[in-house]
Amino acid sequence: MCGIVGLFLKDRSLEPQLGALLTDMLITMTDRGPDSAGIAIYAQNAGDTAKLTVQSATPDEAFDGLADKLGTAIGAKATIERRDSHAVLSMPREKLDEARGYLRASHPDLRIMSSGDAVEIYKEVGLPKDVAERFSLSAMQGSHGIGHTRMATESAVTTDGAHPYSTGADQCLVHNGSLSNHNSLRRKLRRNGIEFESQNDTEVG
Repeated sequence: MCGIVGLFLKDRSLEPQLGALLTDMLITMTDRGPDSAGIAIYAQNAGDTAKLTVQSATPDEAFDGLADKLGTAIGAKATIERRDSHAVLSMPREKLDEARGYLRASHPDLRIMSSGDAVEIYKEVGLPKDVAERFSLSAMQGSHGIGHTRMATESAVTTDGAHPYSTGADQCLVHNGSLSNHNSLRRKLRRNGIEFESQNDTEVG
């Protein structure tokens, strides 16, 4: 049993309140998912820029100088905005794939949570209220967002096992329920070259 919330704002004047509105909705779902929580916020970057949201278990060390290192590697300006254990890296849109490749090769300790022009994914272990406070969710702005509170049934309570999952550029997935055959499906998909970052059944689905 998990909780799912979502909000799409048709009135652009409400976009500064998106985070606050989603925070209240997420906390309401605590009874349905007290183990971990996550949120995907859609906020368009200015100009021809794209962004990668990354997570680290040792953010002080991992994020120190990261934007400069990334900028040097891709030959373009990169900026970083940290939120607790996560950070959003922004760079020219045409450098996005190159940036992903650099991070995977040179910083394997970093987990890429999301990528695209608009989406930012934040998730951690803990009660929804605590997770929202860690990321200052109530202060976030944007046009729409999706949130999830998890009650673990099929795998351990970890950051990797929390939702949402990135499924492509500016795409994400949340799931309520369980897949009873996810282990056999995972083994089959791995034989076909598919990589997984968690033991969560949702990632298989």
